[in-house]
Amino acid sequence: MTFGRTALSLLLSVSLVACGGGGSSSPPATGGGGGGTPTPSPSPTPTPSACGLRAQQDFADQVLNEWYLFPELLATANPASFNNLDDYLDARVAPARAQNRDRFFTFATSIAEENALITSGSSAGFGIRLGFDSDARRLFVVESYEGAAGLAAGLDRGSEITAIGTSGANLQSVSSLFASGGAQSVSNALGPSTQGTTRVLRFTQPDGTVIERSITKTDFALDPVSNRYGAVILNDGGKRVGYLNLRTFIIADASNQLRSAYGQFAAQGVSELIIDFRYNGGGLVDVADTMGDLMGGGRVGQVWSRTVLRPSKAAENETRAFRAEANAITPTKIAVITTGASASASELVTNSLIPYLGNNSALIGSNSFGKPVGQFGFDLAACDLRVRAVTFRTVNASNQGDYYSGLASVMPNTCRAGDDISRPLGDPREASIAAALDFLGGRACTPITSSATTSALQQGQSARQGLGLPEREMLQPQRPNAAQRELPGLY
Repeated sequence: MTFGRTALSLLLSVSLVACGGGGSSSPPATGGGGGGTPTPSPSPTPTPSACGLRAQQDFADQVLNEWYLFPELLATANPASFNNLDDYLDARVAPARAQNRDRFFTFATSIAEENALITSGSSAGFGIRLGFDSDARRLFVVESYEGAAGLAAGLDRGSEITAIGTSGANLQSVSSLFASGGAQSVSNALGPSTQGTTRVLRFTQPDGTVIERSITKTDFALDPVSNRYGAVILNDGGKRVGYLNLRTFIIADASNQLRSAYGQFAAQGVSELIIDFRYNGGGLVDVADTMGDLMGGGRVGQVWSRTVLRPSKAAENETRAFRAEANAITPTKIAVITTGASASASELVTNSLIPYLGNNSALIGSNSFGKPVGQFGFDLAACDLRVRAVTFRTVNASNQGDYYSGLASVMPNTCRAGDDISRPLGDPREASIAAALDFLGGRACTPITSSATTSALQQGQSARQGLGLPEREMLQPQRPNAAQRELPGLY
């Protein structure tokens, strides 16, 4: 049995769906290549009465034993010792996790929930993405979605949430929530991701204005390319630079939005790009492939990426070449902005560009997450169970793909920069964008891996590049929902 590459990627995961009975349609591949519907052998045919935990564990075992990318790193586990499937999966892949090969990339999810996210392109919540400084116990909005309740209430990039409650009478300070239970307590206080959930938030705007407002979670569109700052032409000393901010690869319409953005760049004669993946956790592999095609002008037919499975599944390995796109450009220089929240398909795209751009490419900001592996999705349809298991790795045309410690280990150039939430995304004065412009313009920067205050500081660039700004983590619940897996920090 073979499969094609039309798949969807969760966090640098390629998610093929293996139907384990029930005749469900195959889910898109997530994270980095692949597609189709792999099926564990033998394929079980469950019934609604056979969806107990042990049946789910048996199905997961079949998936892992046949398809797991690192079979030598699977542990044995006693099913009776666990009261949920995720903990059982964690135990089985623990050796791979210990080697930084599978950091919670293998998990169980709902078929219906994941498919709804992909097809609807929406989620329920405030429509904000949150980052926190755990040492200072401070919580900030780093991004806000157009058309969502949060932005309508005044929450936008740079707003600091200082207290959360179900009413104005029981507000708890964010600092006390962090003190009592860390990030999970803050996440719990924000409530479930369901329409109609209401919270009172006290927040401080960048200008110091304090606002206290009751906000109700609603369904909102997860627009991949913002209509405020998603695609912008920047002027750097008379040179036109294309700035593209892609929030996620998980929404199918992202391909068309990317075509529109690159069409703007082509019309303006842009050949140098800033690609902002700073909060991009991954998404659909076919969207990542389309993005590559849009930067493959003149490279049609050359290797974009390769998908590599375990030796026993080598017949499923696949090479994906650049394909023709009407709006394609041929960039001569690219700066990619990342943070620790940048993973999966965003890393796939960046890694795949290295053989073609070499020293004319750079990683800007801070190191990426480090997920060169992808997942297929295997469905136990009658039980609404999808097991996403690490099943392949993705490499570029030079067969390079071992960036488990992040892309800074393989990129030809890196420039350390801060995430300046006091300025909007798309603003050339924002620290990471300024550092990207400096690289494109041949100006100095400090490498991500360097702790020294070297040339960039000596040339007065430290403030411009935000080297003194704090690094923040994206707020995530212990068990994120389908949208939060792909869009870290989403609430």
